[in-house]
Amino acid sequence: MRRIPFDELRGRVERVMLELGLAPERAVLSAKLTTETDRDGVRTHGIARLPRFAQGLRDGLIDPKAEPERTAAFGAMERWTGHRGPGNLAAYAAMQRAIELARVNGLGCVALGETSHWMRAGTYGWQAAEAGFAAMCWSNTMPNLPPWGASTPALGNNPLVVAIPREGGAVVLDMAMSQFSYGSLAKYSAKGEALPVPGGYDEHGALTTDAAAIERTQRALPIGFWKGSGLSFVLDVLGAMLTGGQATHQFSSDPRKEVGQSQVFLAIAPQSLATMQELSAIADGAIAAVHAATPVEPGKPARYPGEGTLATREESLRLGVAVEDAAWEGFEALELSLPHP
Repeated sequence: MRRIPFDELRGRVERVMLELGLAPERAVLSAKLTTETDRDGVRTHGIARLPRFAQGLRDGLIDPKAEPERTAAFGAMERWTGHRGPGNLAAYAAMQRAIELARVNGLGCVALGETSHWMRAGTYGWQAAEAGFAAMCWSNTMPNLPPWGASTPALGNNPLVVAIPREGGAVVLDMAMSQFSYGSLAKYSAKGEALPVPGGYDEHGALTTDAAAIERTQRALPIGFWKGSGLSFVLDVLGAMLTGGQATHQFSSDPRKEVGQSQVFLAIAPQSLATMQELSAIADGAIAAVHAATPVEPGKPARYPGEGTLATREESLRLGVAVEDAAWEGFEALELSLPHP
């Protein structure tokens, strides 16, 4: 593990994006979103994913110059296509448009199809909450999660985000449909560490804390067992309906070819009904109740969604962004592989 000053890391990522063919202003935004992901401690979805993104560009699966475009609209709802361009840029544009619609209508919804991996899901929840809007967004994925009662993948590990604005710092829930995302499994597997709770099934069909065994079987455990399985299914179907794009069963089973996602971005303007001070007071009371609950470990109170992110963000800006050695080596190899002016 090493620490890199935030601005230095962002500058290096920006240069990589330029070399990969992104226009200058788009390279700036993509680098910002990527580096903020590592800044906030989500190390599986920041620079660690850039080699895969670069490979998608080289293979022609992602178009670096493609920009999202509106294809249909009705009231406060719009349908967009991403034209399989950079996923984080398309997602950011879609949430920004949902916010604009919510500013006028109280609610705004943008359904984005034919896009690519949006990197960190929580990015777009923080985007909305820091602008003063509540939000929900989700994406479908390739089939990598078995339905409850089955042993082979047929569902996506579809990330879901719920964000709530608050004067003292946003509340943002960012979760996958499995107990551990595959990025988290890879992290535990690389370190040879056991999961803190069972996260899936091994080759014998037994629940296990062995991340590598779960990676081999591709039998991750849905959150809430059958409930997570059902939630994954309905998010996928509704997303594909709204976007007119792909559902999970239409994706390639090869993770290197995972493009064409269907994503939904819903923004809500709660300040149209009450002041932000009144809204924050509601959230503050709920947070106080969580903090007052008797902790399992003395001195470690329960946390609300996003609390750990805010603490990590502050630490990263003060001490430098923490980057895993493997991710840094992959990033440096990517830098060396690109032509330089």
